[in-house]
Amino acid sequence: MVIMRQKKLPMRMCTGCGEMKPKKELVRIVKAPEKLGEDGQPLLPEITLDLTGKSPGRGAYLCRSRECLRLARKARRLERAFSCKIPEEVYARLEEELADDQ
Repeated sequence: MVIMRQKKLPMRMCTGCGEMKPKKELVRIVKAPEKLGEDGQPLLPEITLDLTGKSPGRGAYLCRSRECLRLARKARRLERAFSCKIPEEVYARLEEELADDQ
């Protein structure tokens, strides 16, 4: 008799509501590795929605809801996770992409 082991589900915490959920239920927000400009100074960080979960860079996870994005924004949790200031345009773009994803 062969006993099959059940695969462990990777769990991640939502940056907005703080709930632990299976990784597949969450959407990953990624800060791309820093790039240097022509003058040698670091460029503004590129923060995007990563639907594949495989983009390189620092990641944070959110539930697929605008409410969790609002909570994360209000408490500045994404800024803390990425150690940088996040412009308003990035939040607006993330909100649009989350709306399209649903």
